[in-house]
Amino acid sequence: MKPRTFFLILGSLLLTSLASAESTSAQRPNFLLIFADDHGYGDVSAYQATDVHTPHIDSIGKEGMLFTAMRANCTVCSPSRAALLTGRYADRVGVPGVIRTQPENSWGYFDPIVPTIADELKKTGYHTAIIGKWHLGLESPNTPNERGFDHFHGFLGDMMDSYTTHLRHGNNYMRLNEKTIDPPGHATDLFTDWTSAYLRDRAKHRDQPFFLYLAYNAPHFPIEPPAEWLTKVTTRAPKMDKKRAANVAFVEHLDDRIGQVLATLKKTGMEQNTIVVFSADNGGSLPHAQNNDPWRGGKQDHYDGGLRVPFMLRWPAQIKPGSRSDYQGLNFDLFPTFLQLAGGTPSPELDAISLVPLLQGKPITTPRDLYFVRREGGAAYGGKNYEALIRGDWKLMQNDPFSPLELYNLKTDPQETTNVAAKVPKIFRELSESLRSHIQRGGTTPWQRH
Repeated sequence: MKPRTFFLILGSLLLTSLASAESTSAQRPNFLLIFADDHGYGDVSAYQATDVHTPHIDSIGKEGMLFTAMRANCTVCSPSRAALLTGRYADRVGVPGVIRTQPENSWGYFDPIVPTIADELKKTGYHTAIIGKWHLGLESPNTPNERGFDHFHGFLGDMMDSYTTHLRHGNNYMRLNEKTIDPPGHATDLFTDWTSAYLRDRAKHRDQPFFLYLAYNAPHFPIEPPAEWLTKVTTRAPKMDKKRAANVAFVEHLDDRIGQVLATLKKTGMEQNTIVVFSADNGGSLPHAQNNDPWRGGKQDHYDGGLRVPFMLRWPAQIKPGSRSDYQGLNFDLFPTFLQLAGGTPSPELDAISLVPLLQGKPITTPRDLYFVRREGGAAYGGKNYEALIRGDWKLMQNDPFSPLELYNLKTDPQETTNVAAKVPKIFRELSESLRSHIQRGGTTPWQRH
């Protein structure tokens, strides 16, 4: 072979190799967001020794990045989900409280004008899907297919009267896109099977990345583990409190089904470039024996037991296994994170902050306040709001609309045992002013349909 020919061939091979490398590095990731319902921080064994076993959930953190200080955007369902899907505080999108099947007890209306993460990712070419719980509206214009999702296979309502009948107040809210369906089986199993089917289908369309929001109803009450899962727990721990045993079995059944989803993702060959996130909409329910240790309180509380949630992210193509972050952020930070990684441009209207620097091993230095709000009815709340705000080590909060504001130093008092509102009036005043500003801003968005 002549020298000139040899170098031409070598140059061609090098160019092909570089083009291939550029193509691989430029390949946009898929997104699989697994969102549990009322899943306490202490009910994930990755965080501490506990009586519940969650090896599959734990694996997401072990094989990726485990976050220790993330919080949900609200202490209850609908506002947390509205914030997650819009990157904005819940009252700014019309959902300060739970959207319910009964209008007289519904405390939000999801603003149909605000774009969702599904809307934004669709613009960049993603296929978008939700499987599982929606809880942001029962009718037009607030059904999933009208809010950016190409595919919806799941439950429109707030909670199920039973995981095997799937009804709510006797109504059937199970849907395949716009079609009412009545599938047999435990809801956790159904959502898992539908997810596996979706992943297998997307494997046939590798030229188009996907965003899948897998929102399990579990472990939200009613606590209904399949009988064989409850037997496993009571056999290994016969002295465990019955209510606690039922919840442990419920969580372990969920963990096993998440394992099935992860196994399907691996079998399809899409694991390496799929970002998998596991988190929850709020802390666990204490009356149902869920565990939020080591934090005070639980679901409905603005104490950290109601707000701190498990949060972990795996991306084999980019994130080193065993990574860890103590960044203090919120679930809705996933909105600009996903959009940035998809090649989109997050709107300046967002309240969320991208986590991309953390995934690149860099710090996030942007100062921020974390704001929380919940509106609720009944005698205990009277249809009023109660709020919380975190700035650095300080947390200002109410735990109901009728009690005085409380102030805690989370660095010296992480269990929130000593209210220091009277001892540091300057901090109390500064945080109160910021809180009032958030309340005014949120008040510009109607939360009832008009």
